[in-house]
Amino acid sequence: MAGASLLLLLDDISLLMDDVSVMTKVAARKTAGLVGDDLALNAEQVTGVRPSRELPVIWAVAKGSFVNKLILVPAALVISYFIPWLITPLLMIGGLFLSYEGAEKVIHKFWPTLLPHDEEHEARREANAEDMDRVAFEKSKIKGAIRTDFILSAEILVISLGAVTDVGGDIIEKGIVLSIVAIVVTVGIYGLVAGIVKIDDAGLHLIENSEAGESKRKLGEFMLSAAPKLMKFLSIAGTIAMFLVGGGILVHGISALEHVVESVASQIGVLEGIVIMILHGIVGFIIGAIVLAIITMIGKMRGADKKTAH
Repeated sequence: MAGASLLLLLDDISLLMDDVSVMTKVAARKTAGLVGDDLALNAEQVTGVRPSRELPVIWAVAKGSFVNKLILVPAALVISYFIPWLITPLLMIGGLFLSYEGAEKVIHKFWPTLLPHDEEHEARREANAEDMDRVAFEKSKIKGAIRTDFILSAEILVISLGAVTDVGGDIIEKGIVLSIVAIVVTVGIYGLVAGIVKIDDAGLHLIENSEAGESKRKLGEFMLSAAPKLMKFLSIAGTIAMFLVGGGILVHGISALEHVVESVASQIGVLEGIVIMILHGIVGFIIGAIVLAIITMIGKMRGADKKTAH
């Protein structure tokens, strides 16, 4: 009897893990773009940090990221169990945020005069000054990175939760899937970030090592030249991912807009899936630019009010 009960328990566990595996794959597919953006964004966070301090800073941010997810995973499960209707509004807010962030990057790149003073650029410039308090600068970078990680982690988990909910998972399956996603994303992103920021150092080491041989020296030269190009690619890919993911969330959340996108894609008729993805990106950019314009106007009005008050 006990043996039969054990077999039934093992069978239940096997079925549960099969369901979890399927749900995890769905969640990973849904969040792939956002994870790419998170990777690019975190790789940029060490800009201005001394090479010898890059890995300690990344490790500090990674620890903060784990703390973020220890807060976010239970919060997501509570929302899913008690107020599931809140998932869609949270997704929409996340879609707006991603679209806004992407639009800010694009407009800052091509039309910087349309935006107010760039405090981040100023901080990076000051990081190279001799009299800069580098300890304070590192702490500021770490806090900012952890804050950004909190927002992106929340979006990754909410999107994962939405994907699992669509598949029909129960609270236990949701908890397991979100925990797996949280651990894999954190380890994967910060492990890759650590590797990316040290590519140039590894290449330089191979070049300077006279005993490495000609082939390794050429590999070092390639790594040294490829590092900035990889960072640039990740930045571009991350920005595109913001529009694709953010626009996709907004389109799916607004039925009328989703109908328009599907109608346009069906009329084109060729590569419908790619056309829909492109339209999601366009929608993300347009809405993000609108949100950015509103926030910029509010900021200017507040600045004018402060000047008037003084």
